[in-house]
Amino acid sequence: MVVWKIGDPGAPPLGTADPEILLWCEERHFILVTNNRASMPVHLTAHLAAGNHIPGIFMLNRGLSLGEHIIELEYIWSAARPDEFRDIIWYLPIKR
Repeated sequence: MVVWKIGDPGAPPLGTADPEILLWCEERHFILVTNNRASMPVHLTAHLAAGNHIPGIFMLNRGLSLGEHIIELEYIWSAARPDEFRDIIWYLPIKR
């Protein structure tokens, strides 16, 4: 599993607009993990309407700890097919 954080060297800088982050993830085939529940669904709709795609978006849950999120993401990574989450926002935890 490869994890990048916005602001890390080689990743978009902090403050990068959501549409640019979606394009960056699409170009690199990265699933986006975010807590941006307010605007990310709107930006995803526009991204898809423009003919773009995204490997997927996982929306963090304020009720889960960092450790619980990590366990959930490891479970998903180990069991999912590469295209299973394409163009969809999934809210964690995913029901099993």
